[in-house]
Amino acid sequence: MNQPKWDDRYNKDHYIFGTDPNAFLAEFYQHIPKGDVLCLADGEGRNSVFLAKQGYQVTAVDASLVGIEKAKSLAQQNRVYVNFIHADLAEFDMGDSIWDGIVSIFCHLPVSLRQKVHGGAVKGLRKEGVFLLEAYTPKQLEYATGGPPKAELLMTSETLTRELSGLNFNHLVELERDVQEGTDHAGLASVVQLVGKK
Repeated sequence: MNQPKWDDRYNKDHYIFGTDPNAFLAEFYQHIPKGDVLCLADGEGRNSVFLAKQGYQVTAVDASLVGIEKAKSLAQQNRVYVNFIHADLAEFDMGDSIWDGIVSIFCHLPVSLRQKVHGGAVKGLRKEGVFLLEAYTPKQLEYATGGPPKAELLMTSETLTRELSGLNFNHLVELERDVQEGTDHAGLASVVQLVGKK
């Protein structure tokens, strides 16, 4: 994770991805059993705060202290508690069979790190635990409405099936949808969505 870059991006008066949850998460979160949920690369907190408001016990990890401070403020405004952890995903241990859900929303990582994180997520889920992900596909480079500018950081359903072996997929699709999330995700986008159960 490139912490200085994200500190700079988050160092704005507004929430660059907005304060509302990701639309896919808002539609599918109920697939996650009630209990302990981990949000990866949670940024400014919109998704972790949403899940806490739904009654989950939420832990959120991010490499940016600036993002975490904004996330803490958002949690206070919404009168919920989230356990925020400042850590790089390259060094963060998700443990073994301790999460009822793990959420990854537009968490784009270098291939080797992504493979490690996805393997760690499968290991970290309890039996019947759910992994929920939305990410940009390589086709997103044609849209330029958000996400990283490098194809190797983007994901396909085939890539995810391989990297998340050990999960049964209730939902796995690639589609185009209008993503309106603050100033930095705005417009028609090519995404992959996944709900997988251990």
